[in-house]
Amino acid sequence: MIVPKYHIKKNDLVMVINGKEKGKSGRVLKVLPEKEKVLIEKINFVKRHSRPHGKQRQGGILEKEAPLHLSNVMLLCEKCNKPIRIGHRILEDGKKARFCRKCGELLDK
Repeated sequence: MIVPKYHIKKNDLVMVINGKEKGKSGRVLKVLPEKEKVLIEKINFVKRHSRPHGKQRQGGILEKEAPLHLSNVMLLCEKCNKPIRIGHRILEDGKKARFCRKCGELLDK
């Protein structure tokens, strides 16, 4: 299976643009490219019921983040603080970097 590359990376600031969490923003904890999903800090909480396992783990209802589809999130520019589309530039040292199409700020430093 060929796993495509996406414009969102770990530790990027993103905003949810669709669904029940619309308008909320947070940092990306994990990108799941094979499922085309992203896990965002403090967004899309679900409840999971777990049984106790010995003395170490207590049972009960746990709340944790569930992944969102990549099409439902947009990258936030930290300079202009708006959801943006990104562009790619090749820097002087030959590296490829992402930039904000609204303000021109480099996202990869």
